[in-house]
Amino acid sequence: MSEKVDGLRGVIAGESKLSLVDGDKGKLVYRGYPIEELAGNVSFEEAAYLLWHGYLPTLVDLEELKASFRLTRPIEEPMKQIMRTLPKGALPMSLLRTAVSAAGLLDQKADRANENVTVETCERMTAKMATVIAAQWRLRLDEEMIEPHPHLDHAANFLYMLTGEEPSPAAVAAFDTCLVLHLDHGFNASTFSARVTASSLSDIYSAVSSALGTLRGRLHGGANTAVMEMLQEIDLPERAESYIREQLARKIKVMGFGHAIYKVQDPRARVLKKLAIELAEASGQTKWTDMCLKIEEVMMAEKGIACNVDFYSAPVYHMLGIHRLLFTPIFAMSRIVGYTAHILEQYANNKIIRPECNYLGGLDRKFVPIDMR
Repeated sequence: MSEKVDGLRGVIAGESKLSLVDGDKGKLVYRGYPIEELAGNVSFEEAAYLLWHGYLPTLVDLEELKASFRLTRPIEEPMKQIMRTLPKGALPMSLLRTAVSAAGLLDQKADRANENVTVETCERMTAKMATVIAAQWRLRLDEEMIEPHPHLDHAANFLYMLTGEEPSPAAVAAFDTCLVLHLDHGFNASTFSARVTASSLSDIYSAVSSALGTLRGRLHGGANTAVMEMLQEIDLPERAESYIREQLARKIKVMGFGHAIYKVQDPRARVLKKLAIELAEASGQTKWTDMCLKIEEVMMAEKGIACNVDFYSAPVYHMLGIHRLLFTPIFAMSRIVGYTAHILEQYANNKIIRPECNYLGGLDRKFVPIDMR
C-alpha cells in the first residue's frame, strides 16, 4: 500500500502552463509574469487575455476583447425568468451555481461543449457571470436588474450594475486590481474540480458548476466573508488585540491567516494590504485597516503566521460598498477566467483524471443470508 497523503498535499496531479504557486518563496506567477508585475499595472481584461492566450494583448487585441465582453454581457430573457423564480434569500453562491447550470441547459450545444469550446466561449461566460451576480443581488434587494453599461470596462461595469451609478476612478482601479489578483492559483480545490469534470469530457458548464460547488465550501471560498464578520464584531481598533488574544486562548481559528500552500506571506496579501491602506486613507475609513494591522501584529507575535489573500480583501471590498455576502461570488467572477483556461488546457491534452485510494476496510468477510443474520 502506498503512503497516505492527506488532502493530496505535495502530490503532482498534472501539468499546466497557466500559473505557478511557490509556497516556500511566496511567489505567484501568471504565464511567466510575477503577480507583483501585473497587479495594478494591467486591467482585468489584459490579465484574462494573458491566461487564455499565453501572451499580453496588443491595443487591438484588448479592444477586441472589450468589445466581446460588451456584446455578450446582457442576460437573455429565459435566464432572467429563471433567476426571478429562484428563492431571493438563498446564498448568492448557490444562486450563481444554479444560474451557470441553467445556462448550460439553455445552450443547445452544451452537450457537445467539450468539442465546441473556444476562447470565445470563455469570454462569453466571463462577461455574463458578472452580470448574473449583480442581477441576483438586485433581485435579493427587491430592486430591478440594471442592464450593462454600453461603454464601461469589466470592473467598472460590475460596480455600476450593483448600484446604477458610475463608480469613481479610484474605486475602479482598486476593484480591477482585486480581480487580477484572484484570476488563477494553480490546482486549488475548485480549479481541480473543474479539471476533473472536464477530463470526463463533460461540458464546460458542468465543469464550471463543479468548480463553483467546491468554491462554495467554507474551507475554500468565504474566508474573506468571515474576516469581515470578525472585523465588524470587533468594531473598534482598541478592541482588536484583546479579541484576538481571547480567540487564541480559546483555540478558535482566526480567519484570514495561514495557507495550505504558502509557508511565507501570500504575495497577493502584500498587494492588498497596500491597496487597503490607500483606500482607507482616501475614504477616511481607517478603522478597518487599523484593526487589521493590530490583528496582523498579534498573530505574527503569538503564532508567527502571516495573513493570506482573504484578510485584506475583506476591508477593501467593504470600503468599496460591497456587501460581504458578495465576496465569494466576486472571487468566482474573477476565477472564472482561471477555470475556463484550465478547462481549455484539459480538453487540449486530455486523459480522464482517475486517482487511486488506499482501501482501509476489511477483507475475506463471509456472506450470511438474510434469514440467518
